[in-house]
Amino acid sequence: MASIHVTGQENLVHPGFYMPNRLSINAGKALHKLLGGQVSYLVDPTYPPAPEIMDFLKRKGGCIVHFDFRKTTSRAVREQILQEMEKGRSVVFLPGHAATVRGCLADVPSPFLSTVGSLHISPIPLFLGYYGDELANLYRNDPDEGKYREEFSILPQLEPGPQTGERLLSAWLQKGEELFSAHPLLQGSLTTALVRAMKAHPKAQIIDGMTHTSLPYFKVLGVAMTVSRWLSDRFPGAARLGVILPPGPGCTIAVLACLLAGITPVMINYASTKAAFESAVEQSGITHFVTAAKFKEKLPGFCWPEDEKLVFVEDLLKNLSKATVVKNVLLAKVTPASLLCRMYNTEARRGNDEAVLLFTSGSSGVPKGVALTHRMVLANAAQCLNRIVLQKEERFLASLPVFHSFGLTVTNVLPLIGGYDICCFPSPTEARSLCDLVKRYKLTLVCATPTFARAMLRRADEHTFRSVRNFIVGAEKLQPALEQEFLNRCGVTLLEGYGLTEAAPVCSVNIPDAPLLPDSAFFVPGLVKRSIGAPLPGIAVRITDLDDDTRELPLTEQGMIWFKGANIFGGYIGKPEMNKEIFKDGWFKSGDIGQLDLNGFIKLGGRLSRFSKVGGEMVPHEGVEQAITAALKLDVDTDGVQIAVTGVTDEQKGEALVLLSALPQHQHSSSENAILAEIRAALMAANIPTLWAPKYVVPVESIPVLPTGKLDLRGIKLLAEEVLDRLNS
Repeated sequence: MASIHVTGQENLVHPGFYMPNRLSINAGKALHKLLGGQVSYLVDPTYPPAPEIMDFLKRKGGCIVHFDFRKTTSRAVREQILQEMEKGRSVVFLPGHAATVRGCLADVPSPFLSTVGSLHISPIPLFLGYYGDELANLYRNDPDEGKYREEFSILPQLEPGPQTGERLLSAWLQKGEELFSAHPLLQGSLTTALVRAMKAHPKAQIIDGMTHTSLPYFKVLGVAMTVSRWLSDRFPGAARLGVILPPGPGCTIAVLACLLAGITPVMINYASTKAAFESAVEQSGITHFVTAAKFKEKLPGFCWPEDEKLVFVEDLLKNLSKATVVKNVLLAKVTPASLLCRMYNTEARRGNDEAVLLFTSGSSGVPKGVALTHRMVLANAAQCLNRIVLQKEERFLASLPVFHSFGLTVTNVLPLIGGYDICCFPSPTEARSLCDLVKRYKLTLVCATPTFARAMLRRADEHTFRSVRNFIVGAEKLQPALEQEFLNRCGVTLLEGYGLTEAAPVCSVNIPDAPLLPDSAFFVPGLVKRSIGAPLPGIAVRITDLDDDTRELPLTEQGMIWFKGANIFGGYIGKPEMNKEIFKDGWFKSGDIGQLDLNGFIKLGGRLSRFSKVGGEMVPHEGVEQAITAALKLDVDTDGVQIAVTGVTDEQKGEALVLLSALPQHQHSSSENAILAEIRAALMAANIPTLWAPKYVVPVESIPVLPTGKLDLRGIKLLAEEVLDRLNS
């Protein structure tokens, strides 16, 4: 039975109008008592509260005020509320028992929030914590495991008037973040959590998709323990060590061994340029790298360090004492987790200490170092577990590179902590092999970019994804045509999410809708098409004016997106001036433009770097690309990315749009004027503003893209500038 902890009692107003995000029986009892029983409850019969709450109110003689949301005007509801308050009674809007999804912010459907402003009565937000015991589950065998305390908070009264619903949503989001971030378990150690989880699920396994061999977790842990001692002896006092490995048992062992040895693994992007690699090495200060000889052979184009700086896992494992390995595997199997943690001093680094070092992809500039702390990774793992519904026998596909935070946290750390099987494959581009693995091992959770998902769809049949319950895509925009084709051909709903390296990485995700309840006409969605989902539990969102970071906008107006949460990083390494620009009062400036709906779902408008200010107006590059794609009837799914838009400096209008085109009909620069005229005419016919028409066309052989399938924004801009500089010189 959950206990309850009530805060904010100084914010009580009696009589007052109270708006809870949800109400449990414990919270209902506490509120009724705090208001001295002088309470009227506003109930819509088409949105009935849970039976146990109604039974309690009847026993206590609670006054129920009925109103039919779909038939009652705002003025009539306002009069009902004021009449009750004039009697000296507080009014509590009682959230109904609607169909809701796991980890949703509120059980209040958006139609109710959209009309709160028209009541013009100052509401007092109430917030009931909405995360369960997943935080406790991060620490297996914790003495407090299973004890769950509801956090019920009374928040300061809001001003009445328009957009009160948005302000309620904002207040709930910020309180949720505050409560989540204050949880003491987030000050713990990721290493401890991993050891305890792997001990709790010794038979869960990592499957090598290349060799079809598998290692149970207790063997993975035992080998990692052995390697950690070797690393400590070989690199005494080392702070960081590079890891150049693809997803697989070897990579998992290397990362876990580093953590056990108190060394930060620096995940190296083996698809990066020489300049980007050298920058990452210089920023991190690393001198040695763990890799595999076979992997090195497969990447002859990578700027590999000298062999004396490389630790090859094949040689390492060959030189380890077999007796020591066997002993440690047995220790991992039979020794209590608490003793193993003491043996390896796993609590020496915890909380805000550095756990893993990653580097941003560099799509719009030089890679920046992002230190993921123990707190950040623990928080994001718990946030994901609170939002994504996972079954006991879950199996993850891990093919995304671990030098990206999504591949590291979601398809490696998360299943290890949850005790789920992982099927690893070294490349996300080999679609046929990935489809075979999904079918062969009946994988249930697949993560990919839309580009990689499209390639898998081309190799799939109607049975390939039959076992998949969650197919999550992110890192680039999900095109409606791909989404529909997946559903039509394979019966799979692609679930779009959003993350940032700086957020460890997941910020929001769509999940399947819950089935409607028979006694309610309303529901809280899990999925909203064309959105990137609702924020994970414990993440707050703020929207500001694009030209003024200090001017906060209502959540439903488009502007700059800011995030706050325990999963958000503290700043780029070695870049204090940049950090001053991206942090304001604890909020992180994402660089993305968007807005929320009243269910909290985020709709992106694009990256700020993907906008140009033309004649004083903000023009979205992605919007121009979509308009031109539609106007010229291009087929992205069949032919891939054929055009891209970027901005260059323009003396007349500040910036000018440049269209990079790989279309055969655009390869002759002498036809540029005719091409531009054709595009302008097509855009005008589609009622697209003439301001969106490109000023230049640059013919290219292919559009620059990163290994992840995302546009290489920096490469695109540099290419456009170089071509135009030559033409103008």
